[in-house]
Amino acid sequence: MHKRYKQISVVVAAGMSLGLVAISAGLTKAALTPSPNPTQTVSNSSMLLAQSVNRNLILAAHNKYRQQLGVPGLKWSDSLASSAQKWAKQLASRNQLQHSSGNYGENIWAGTKGRYTQAQMVEAWGSEKQYFIANSAFPNTCKGGWQKCGHYTQIIWKNTTEVGCGLAKGTQMDYLVCQYNPPGNFQGQKPY
Repeated sequence: MHKRYKQISVVVAAGMSLGLVAISAGLTKAALTPSPNPTQTVSNSSMLLAQSVNRNLILAAHNKYRQQLGVPGLKWSDSLASSAQKWAKQLASRNQLQHSSGNYGENIWAGTKGRYTQAQMVEAWGSEKQYFIANSAFPNTCKGGWQKCGHYTQIIWKNTTEVGCGLAKGTQMDYLVCQYNPPGNFQGQKPY
């Protein structure tokens, strides 16, 4: 059995990041801006916490990192998006950041409400590329420990084929949750 690692990181408005040990989520300060691209409402709920996710933008933000490495692009999963949306609403209602207990890979992001675009939210995870060590097996894939680039390695994990994301507002923060199937970040395996 392979051990899967999870991580939480918080990116504050000033751009600093703090890695917290042993949970797979990515947090940053985020906000939505209007986009000419089509959006998909992941939740049919009338709750004010639900926000629309621009799946084309989210996919493009993920797949640009995969394309740089010659890894096949991710496809959108409505079932993962539904699961991610439910969890994003939970996080927003509690105003806390933690991973779900699901069987999927998961990146979590939180940031100041209305401050970041959805692309910036994903790019916060992608910016961890600077710590990535190519041709090494997880968890030895990052300079300074796997917590430095675990979100990035989940994004580029070759065996992962689909992603779905949900977005919700808390009292002061926006919460983005992306779930991945199959999950990545398995001990002893290379990302690609």
